[in-house]
Amino acid sequence: MNAAVRAVVRMGLYVGAKVYFIHEGYQGMVDGGDNIQEASWESVSSMLQVGGTVIGSARCKEFRSHEGRLKAAHNLVQHGITNLCVIGGDGSLTGANLFREEWSGLLSELVEQGSIEADAIQKYSALHIVGMVGSIDNDFCGTDMTIGTDSALHRIIEVVDAIMTTAQSHQRTFVLEVMGRHCGYLALVSALACGADWVLIPEMPPEDGWEDKMCQKLSATRSRGTRLNIIIVAEGAIDRHGKPITSSFVKDNVSTELCLVVKCLGFDTRVTILGHVQRGGTPSAFDRILASRMGVEAVLALLETTANTPACVVSLCGNQSVRLPLMECVQMVSTGLGWKDAKTATHSIHTSTKARKSFENNLKTYKLLAHRKPETELNFNVAVLNVGAPAAGMNAAVRSAVRVGISEGHKMFAVSDGFEGFSKGQIKEIKWADVGGWTGQGGSLICSVLLNESLGSALQAFLSLLELLTARGKYDEFCFCIPMCMLPATISNNVPGTDLSIGADTALNAIVETCDRIKQSASGTKRRVFIIETMGGYCGYLASVGGLAAGADAAYIYEEPFDIRDLQANVEHLTEKMKGSIQRGLVLRNENCNENYTTDFIYQLYSEEGKGVFDSRKNVLGHMQQGGAPSPFDRNFGTKISAKAMQWVTKKLLETFRQGRVFANSEDSCCLLGMRRRALVFQPVVQLKDDTDFVHRIPKEQWWLKLRPLMKILAKYKTSYDVSDSGQLEHVVRNRPKESDASVAM
Repeated sequence: MNAAVRAVVRMGLYVGAKVYFIHEGYQGMVDGGDNIQEASWESVSSMLQVGGTVIGSARCKEFRSHEGRLKAAHNLVQHGITNLCVIGGDGSLTGANLFREEWSGLLSELVEQGSIEADAIQKYSALHIVGMVGSIDNDFCGTDMTIGTDSALHRIIEVVDAIMTTAQSHQRTFVLEVMGRHCGYLALVSALACGADWVLIPEMPPEDGWEDKMCQKLSATRSRGTRLNIIIVAEGAIDRHGKPITSSFVKDNVSTELCLVVKCLGFDTRVTILGHVQRGGTPSAFDRILASRMGVEAVLALLETTANTPACVVSLCGNQSVRLPLMECVQMVSTGLGWKDAKTATHSIHTSTKARKSFENNLKTYKLLAHRKPETELNFNVAVLNVGAPAAGMNAAVRSAVRVGISEGHKMFAVSDGFEGFSKGQIKEIKWADVGGWTGQGGSLICSVLLNESLGSALQAFLSLLELLTARGKYDEFCFCIPMCMLPATISNNVPGTDLSIGADTALNAIVETCDRIKQSASGTKRRVFIIETMGGYCGYLASVGGLAAGADAAYIYEEPFDIRDLQANVEHLTEKMKGSIQRGLVLRNENCNENYTTDFIYQLYSEEGKGVFDSRKNVLGHMQQGGAPSPFDRNFGTKISAKAMQWVTKKLLETFRQGRVFANSEDSCCLLGMRRRALVFQPVVQLKDDTDFVHRIPKEQWWLKLRPLMKILAKYKTSYDVSDSGQLEHVVRNRPKESDASVAM
């Protein structure tokens, strides 16, 4: 929420508005006084890394009454406020819309009471409202992700990863209860991200006799040599009769004749209830970027609002910001979905997920991977290999491909050491159980070799497919047996044909966490500027988006050429800021942004020019950006796009199978699966050649370059901001292409 508050304040000041904090939510609006304070640029400094909300939040019964809203209207008029940006859940946003609808009547009452002048009705004739959804449950219709959800997933996965080590040591079963009274998103995605054996959510009440089936599944898993079991329960989970399913019940209670884990299997079992730890902690890189983008979009929406414009909510669809009518979204949450009618347990999977595409896609993928299906008679041989440098999330993608492939009747093979291992015949069959526990492991468990350092990992895979495609003209074997699909996996996020790559989110989190620590290291010292070098080759994604998430003052990249005058202007800008209340500065530099303006050069320049005002420090992050456990985003993204890719491979095998052989020689049988704005798209690699700068290993067009002016605005630079790509008001039911699976983003 703090990243959203910061973005609204600074974008509001940038466009010339007077911006106010309203402390303690609607309670502060009703009480007025010191709860409504004008915000300055400096008042939102050093907020990005802080959890919760620094301006406070509170439930307010008084605002639900007409008298309370009358007081709130009076307080707003006294400060000349006619535009509200509300960050909250469906209840907060519904209250905001009611307040907006009553506004003119409230002003008339205030005039009759003599509380305000008569001309105030004309002067403050309309109240404009834009909402942003802040909820860790991700239970709002119309958006793929709500502010706070990704950070909550980080907390859950951190706990699960820690638990798994002790569980394996002692051969234990852990029952983990996560938040989600009416929405099982956190439980479901956590189960996907850690490969849980069983998940219980309110949207999917299990069939009668589920207890016995669960115990059979756990027993079968142990019999295959697995040393631990993970069961995840949403706090609102219920059975078909509306009876709550609690974590303690799953552990050891008795239901008629059926015993659960302890009594049925005798497994050493522990229960962990996470509670409000899921709401706390430092926000993730994804949440900071999402909230910053939404905050800026909210200000632009307020500027374009007229008296006839319905209140809107800023949402995320795939990788694009959209604006949706607030009440359309709220009505879809409160009616027709069923998951808030848990006591009657009459809802079905269809009714509870039809308007939440993100949830539906996660549910489908979990069903594909969690329970082994009877094998069919297709019996095609399909191989999986990793190419280039490892990226966090690769193992989750391999696990997904193997299990979906086996479910669809294929014999799956793993190729060790990429194409080098392929040429040497390092190929072996890989079974369902072989990939158990892979989702949370970093690196590449089937190994990945970079044959040519100058090409980089992503371009090596891309060029390898082009080579294999060309080889079809020389070798019949490549026509007869190989439909090919490439998944983008690189921390640099420099693959043509996709907005996002497996591994980039984990690298961003590593950068942001390190920047937070580095800035904190200067707490209490004199003013200091940090020069941080990031990886990425010639692609400035990590430096630019990491800079936006970490609150950088500048980010130097290859795609945006700079010279000594730009460097000098940045130094002067920081010097001016440091003379005020700003204590720390942050500058990011992409490793290949300029061969002459090196990290050492920039560090020495800042050190010399900042004398008497600030001192400087430098840090080269190096390969720490490539290591570590994959983030929830990368686990989920890798899992879902890999499942989709394997289904595509199956389809192509069936389409090209004739006379006992597979004959795949068309361009569309060799594709890259990428996220393009709102949709996942299979694109023939040959068609992406013209979109690629092979010399510098980057796409010719990169969507994130449009975020750079946003980073500069939030760092107090005077720059222009392109609003041509800003969201347009749409309707909830039409905010996605018909066949898109954009919500794979989380």
